[in-house]
Amino acid sequence: MKFVSASILAFALTVATSSLSAQKKALVGGTLIDGFGGTPISNSVILIEGEKIVAVGKIGQLKIPTDSEVISTEGMSVLPGLWDMHVHLMINGHSNYSYWDKKYPPLFRDVIMPSSAHQLLMAGVTSARDLGAPLEDIIGVRDAINTGEIPGPTLYVSGPFIQHEPYPGTEDFRWGVTGAADAQAKVKRLADAGVDCIKLIDQDQMSMEEVQAVVDEAHKHDLTVVAHSHRPEEIRRGLKAGVDCFEHTGLSSAPEYPADVMELIKERTAQMNLGPMFWCPTVEGLYNYEYVRDNPEMLDNESWHLGLPDSIVQDIKNSIRYPGRLPYFQITPSRRPTLEHKVKQLKDAGLVLVVGTDSGIPMKFHSQSTWNELDVWVNEFGLDAMYTIKAATYWPSVLMGVSDKVGTVSEGKYADIIAVKGDVLRHIDLLQDVDLIFKHGKQYR
Repeated sequence: MKFVSASILAFALTVATSSLSAQKKALVGGTLIDGFGGTPISNSVILIEGEKIVAVGKIGQLKIPTDSEVISTEGMSVLPGLWDMHVHLMINGHSNYSYWDKKYPPLFRDVIMPSSAHQLLMAGVTSARDLGAPLEDIIGVRDAINTGEIPGPTLYVSGPFIQHEPYPGTEDFRWGVTGAADAQAKVKRLADAGVDCIKLIDQDQMSMEEVQAVVDEAHKHDLTVVAHSHRPEEIRRGLKAGVDCFEHTGLSSAPEYPADVMELIKERTAQMNLGPMFWCPTVEGLYNYEYVRDNPEMLDNESWHLGLPDSIVQDIKNSIRYPGRLPYFQITPSRRPTLEHKVKQLKDAGLVLVVGTDSGIPMKFHSQSTWNELDVWVNEFGLDAMYTIKAATYWPSVLMGVSDKVGTVSEGKYADIIAVKGDVLRHIDLLQDVDLIFKHGKQYR
């Protein structure tokens, strides 16, 4: 019997994988929702060569090269890979943050973050924005995904939060600032490390000079600034400083945004020369809590176990054994009835909503959160399915400055494409079980 050395085998696998990803592929027959928001294309043909889409058309109108691998999408909805614009790879559904933050940091980079990334990808999320993590760990995971060492969505990362003062025990991923010069220096340090955006929180506890220094320094480095909107003054200061995107619906159980805040938002959205103003509501974790509490069977779905050792899986399970007792959600029944109105206030004010989930918070797993968010928008809040898909594909790519590369199924873009059996515009929850997943032309499912 002949034995093949590990190095030779690894080289052979690399060559085989490279050859496979370089093949010409043709996705044929499905209904294409291209991400631009127009009428879907029936009997579509998408030609892929290597990592890129080279042509899009219809059966009978676009010639399929004879050397292409033909993949039938007949009876499927075909659409761009999804974006999740608010994830936390360093957490994975555990209910006790202080415990998690003490026990698991040594495993963030090599186990927990790669697991979270893989789960997102297998849920059809081909691009994601991670907002809050230790700097070196999240940069390392992002770069490992980009070089093909580990599977995951293309990541856009903020590194640590910028805030007035970090909470005790969170200094690795929350950086406090003392004065405008320090705020500027902290942002510059993040920019020099290669982050893709800046996350600003608790800005109502900072001086206006500090807030402005964060935003100005970020924009100097062509980085977007993402800011919390938990309290009215956070929104007021963020708007004044020129924040690019707000996160969450916020305002606890208050029924709506104050009139002066809405007027400030409308004043900003009226300024077309500044481009769109973005907001990421992250509603599903709150909206679905009571249902999950009363119907915890979904917590048994093993999709969130992917990549995690049994010991961590069991630890997470133990922490959420009694969903109704979790302190994190005790005020949620009072917040939930306010969510739909607040989201519609934001939309009606002219903001561009983008899909994000806060994935990783207690009982919210990376394998489930994104489709749940879309489901709430469409089936609970009554938002148009095409509008919602565009908020999870095209608009995130615009916000992150990469719409020339991803976000739509069109010529010259990376082949980040998913497909599901059935009509996703009629049944958005079909996205809970994605049938085909391509990222940069490589087929993962």
